[in-house]
Amino acid sequence: MWTRSSVHLTADLVLAGQWDGRLTAFDRDRDSLDPRWGIMHPGHPVTLGSLEDELVVGSRGEDGTIAAYDLATGEQRWAYETATDIGPPAKDGIFALPYVVALETDPDRGTVYAAARRYERDGADRRWRSTVFAFDADGRVRWRYETDASPIAIDVNETGDRLAVGYNRCMGSHDVGLVVLDTDSGETRWDWDPGTDGDRRVGDVSFDGPHLAVASHGDKRGYLLGPGGEERWRLDLAVETELGDETLYAYPNHVSAIDGRVAFATGNTYAKESRDTDSLHPNEHQLTVVDAAGDPLWTASLDGFAHELTTADDTLVVPCAQHFRTRDSAAHGVRRFDAENGPLEDIPTDGIATAVAADERTIAAVEEPVAYHDETRVRGEYALHTIPIDR
Repeated sequence: MWTRSSVHLTADLVLAGQWDGRLTAFDRDRDSLDPRWGIMHPGHPVTLGSLEDELVVGSRGEDGTIAAYDLATGEQRWAYETATDIGPPAKDGIFALPYVVALETDPDRGTVYAAARRYERDGADRRWRSTVFAFDADGRVRWRYETDASPIAIDVNETGDRLAVGYNRCMGSHDVGLVVLDTDSGETRWDWDPGTDGDRRVGDVSFDGPHLAVASHGDKRGYLLGPGGEERWRLDLAVETELGDETLYAYPNHVSAIDGRVAFATGNTYAKESRDTDSLHPNEHQLTVVDAAGDPLWTASLDGFAHELTTADDTLVVPCAQHFRTRDSAAHGVRRFDAENGPLEDIPTDGIATAVAADERTIAAVEEPVAYHDETRVRGEYALHTIPIDR
């Protein structure tokens, strides 16, 4: 349920990041399995993006490194340690490591945007430190936006002048789930919040023209906001629901807006009082797609936990793990949907599909091995899949 691998497509390459730090570039139209290049990156390469001729990589690691590499050769061009801003890990363990949780590139402006965060806990005292960065193509920091909240997602609009930042945990002085920044200056243009109690706020954000779609952790709904943050509509997704003597809910973890349609993906069921239950929310692990007015077009079961949601033209692609309670390996795989009409195909994997990239020609996915705690066998392997999309 946390990011371990990454994959990215350019016009010529399929690029994969592995948990041990390896970055590998393969020719898309290759005749052999030999990579074009492979390097070791400092930390775990969990977020990837590209500009015209360089790959940009964000890490989870001691230094929270962001680095850029020449796409043709893999030679490093620049690197920046986000721990300089958010601090080094306060203790051992994966969740204490500085984490570049999201990365977006704007090739037209030659700009890289990244959100890095660090978490520390001392008994009941829990704290976040985070910074959103804008980098020029040569690695110079153009601006920083710093808070004591936890960013989860960023997205840049089509005209390149606005950057949306979603915060899923707000436990300090920063008390809004969404800020929209001016990409030239880093100044806040407007903000928005679901207005709910507690520190849970936003799960994901996605621009579609002048509108911004938001998946809300606070009230488990989906929203479409106008250019200044005005609410156009909201949609119940996995809101608190009474089932027997329990109150159940699930978080809307992902949203993608595409040509007037908005897709939301929900996650695991939790019980309000205990966060553990043998029952399932009726809308957990569900993909819901609505039109520009917020009216439902279709829904589909994902059968398991969705690690992300990506789009290519009018196609939605989702890598899925098993249901974390029932652990049905038949759920492992990549699901492809037509944004207008619904399911197209399921691409099964023996292990868990944890990362995906897609364009009009190809789906690229990373499969990871998994061993269920009540079994002795290992399912699947660490593998990169490339699947052509038939049109």
